[in-house]
Amino acid sequence: MFRSLSTAVSGLNQFQQRIDIIGNNIANVNTVGYKDARAVSSDSFSQTLGDALQVGTGVTTGSVSSIFTQGTIMQTGAPADMAIAGQGFFTVKDPSTGTTYATRDGSFQVDNSGYLITSTGLRLQGFSDAGLTTRGDLKLDAAGAPASAAAGASLASFQIDRQGRAQVVLDDGTAFTRGQVLLQNFASPTALSKEGNNLYSNLAAAGPLAQTLAPASNGLGGIEAGSLEMSNVDLASEFSNLILAQRGFQANSRIITTSDEVMQEIINLKR
Repeated sequence: MFRSLSTAVSGLNQFQQRIDIIGNNIANVNTVGYKDARAVSSDSFSQTLGDALQVGTGVTTGSVSSIFTQGTIMQTGAPADMAIAGQGFFTVKDPSTGTTYATRDGSFQVDNSGYLITSTGLRLQGFSDAGLTTRGDLKLDAAGAPASAAAGASLASFQIDRQGRAQVVLDDGTAFTRGQVLLQNFASPTALSKEGNNLYSNLAAAGPLAQTLAPASNGLGGIEAGSLEMSNVDLASEFSNLILAQRGFQANSRIITTSDEVMQEIINLKR
């Protein structure tokens, strides 16, 4: 009887965790670059009562992993917005600590210094020079402009092509390639750790490429400029899973109630 109580409690805990995960997925249905999370259950240690006789002791959450399928790409028209159509991750660096993160959130903006940054100030990484030879913080300005450019010319506009090349136009009409967005990919993206703000850490454990590469090459997706990749959460699937989790929770609650009633009957037999 006590075994059934502890087993049912483990079931309650597991289904509560599953409901928490589903709730977080639903809450992030409109979060840019969010990836659906799934819980995998594992049975607990089984007690051996005799020859070929084992009784399980419940269930645990074996793992919680993200599903890295493509989200819907939505056009925004903002030139700094980027979506990856296919495999790969943007890499961004914290300028104060030097820590690098991966992200699928391409909602970038240009700061006062010309750097492409996230909403929290992390700088997008890629080829930082006009010659496309030096990796670093991607910047949009007049540095590296052709000799024909007017002295003191400044940035007027820019656009990012499918290969991630940043084509800038100066206010004197001069156009040139200022830098290039580079992408990272991982052999085991489920090993990445969520850090909030749509960022992933633990890059080394996920099996990264030896170095970041150009979009639309080596199996990486291309850049869709003026667009954002939305969450890949399927609301219909989430609500279906929520109903199943709720029924599982209710069933385990019933086991506790039934076990309590049986124990009460046993106690009454002594009276």
